[in-house]
Amino acid sequence: MIEQAIFYILAAVAVIGTILAITEKHPVHAIMYLVTSLFSMAVIFFLLMAPLVAAFEVILYAGAIMVLFLFVIMMLDLGHPEQGMSPGWQTWWPALLLSTISIVSLVVVIISHRAVMAAPAAALSIREVARHLFQEHGLAVELVSLQLLFALVGALYLGKQPTGKDAK
Repeated sequence: MIEQAIFYILAAVAVIGTILAITEKHPVHAIMYLVTSLFSMAVIFFLLMAPLVAAFEVILYAGAIMVLFLFVIMMLDLGHPEQGMSPGWQTWWPALLLSTISIVSLVVVIISHRAVMAAPAAALSIREVARHLFQEHGLAVELVSLQLLFALVGALYLGKQPTGKDAK
């Protein structure tokens, strides 16, 4: 019962974080909302007994892809450093609230699953993990690789856009 409530709370956090990422005007704030949304999705995957997918979500999406987006934003100089120095309470309370909800939910999930996961699992070799990943979740792996390819192409496209002084 508590897992279902946490699932719905995290789903709401993911949807709200994504909506805020889409509607935010400041690009760095939008990325932080998106990271919050991705982190809540990782906790949902962990809740659904898919810790490897949750780790991929954090490492690949919230880590690598968001760093790539931040690099493009810094390269294109889309941020406004004068506004970023001292944001007001109204600016950062949604991200703080959503992040706190995600982290508290993760702690509750870990504490509730600690008793279930007390028995040590058999060690898996890399070959067994790869076989399991590609045989049972081959489509998901292909979709993730396509998303990564689209993100890379989008970042390259944004990086190659001529700026106002370079455009002819």
